[in-house]
Amino acid sequence: MKYLHTMVRVSNIEESLDFWCNKLGLIETRRIDFEKGRFTLIFLVASDDQESSNETKSPELELTYNWDGDETLETGRSWGHLAYKVENIYETCQNLMDKGVIINRPPHDGHMAFIKSPDNVSIELIQKNGSLPPQEPWVSMKNTGSW
Repeated sequence: MKYLHTMVRVSNIEESLDFWCNKLGLIETRRIDFEKGRFTLIFLVASDDQESSNETKSPELELTYNWDGDETLETGRSWGHLAYKVENIYETCQNLMDKGVIINRPPHDGHMAFIKSPDNVSIELIQKNGSLPPQEPWVSMKNTGSW
């Protein structure tokens, strides 16, 4: 058995791609429109997985957009979250904040942070190779909302 992808529904393609690609840095690998079913699938990979995605089929994030888009997208605590490893948790969080992304759970410990997509999908960011030394303003920064 091989893990292929995680699918999340999105309510607005442009807003979602701005978040997932322009802000978080994922890369669109392919897009498929299904006229009969009236939906679009957009597949994304993390930048570190881009090279291997064609050869070994690294896990992908599948964004599903229903063209008629009249449903309310809600997530519950049973959903959990997506997780991505980052080179520098502090730089990543600062870059996201500079782009208007709320850091719901700042990296107080130099290891882990949480953000949310425009469709309320919880995303965990984890520091590569262990934790960085705790530093301000992250240590004192308060949590915002839920994650």
